[in-house]
Amino acid sequence: MSGVVTGDAVVLGLRPARLPSRALALAIDLAVVWTAYLLISLGLAIATASLDEAAVMAVSIATFVLVLVGAPIAVETLSRGRSLGKLACGLRVVRDDGGPIRFRHALVRGAMGVVEILLTFGVVACIASLVSARGRRIGDVFAGTLVVRERVPAARAAAVPPPPPWLVGRFAGLDLSGVPDDLWLAIRQYLTRMHQLDAEVSWSLAGRLAGDLAARTGAPAPEGVPAAAYLAAVVNERQARDARRAVAAASAGPAHAVPQARPADPAAGHAKQVGHAKPVGHADPVAHAAPHPGPGTAAGLRQGSVPASPAEPAPVPPPATGFAPPA
Repeated sequence: MSGVVTGDAVVLGLRPARLPSRALALAIDLAVVWTAYLLISLGLAIATASLDEAAVMAVSIATFVLVLVGAPIAVETLSRGRSLGKLACGLRVVRDDGGPIRFRHALVRGAMGVVEILLTFGVVACIASLVSARGRRIGDVFAGTLVVRERVPAARAAAVPPPPPWLVGRFAGLDLSGVPDDLWLAIRQYLTRMHQLDAEVSWSLAGRLAGDLAARTGAPAPEGVPAAAYLAAVVNERQARDARRAVAAASAGPAHAVPQARPADPAAGHAKQVGHAKPVGHADPVAHAAPHPGPGTAAGLRQGSVPASPAEPAPVPPPATGFAPPA
């Protein structure tokens, strides 16, 4: 379970539970409790069959108080506000300030639950939950508690609000390398849910987060800047840096080395240049420059032959003297 934590491991940024989910969780809890109560009562009735009527009545009252009232109080206290039905429906009981409930909160809720749930079959609790803006019943009002939803769809998460225009770019030189990821997540969770919190709780939490952020960066919030605005400006600066790095990485792309032609060595001479291997598909310029001998040439060269070495000139035929050797 991740998110902003207040008090003792209670996630901030949860939404109040409404009547349908609370009614389903209560039905599960009542089914479990009444089943246990009937089984225990049946066992005690068999065990106390030999006792008088007053003793049987005392045992019955003690069983009612311990099972139907004491058991839910003990479960909510030990589980920090999560009974079996609330755990199945993703609900939890917390204090008004977001902290976990204690024994006194569970005791007040359980005592009021006897009247508004057990004795009136839940009618009073349903009416109170429908009238309340946050879906609280009378026991929640007296105990100072609230039933919230622990499982919120990720698609409904709100975006981080932008900082005031006069703070944009003011923290461009801030070193953010020492800020851990869990602190960034806590700040983002607070900024997306700060308008749903009580004003005093929101102000206190913003100051604590701003202090933690200033301790990591080494630069406190400027004088006169609210803590929430300071957090929003720093988060905006980090988002801007991440966006610039992403654009730079996308524009650079994979580096391809372009091979360049190596300049010829002037001291190697013409023969050394000819001796290099030629790329496939390129003709030898020297071979193309050699004249193609005609069919009547006296040199005795075959039709279409090329000199063996471009560096050696083709043989020159001797001049005609008109002398014919004897046969």
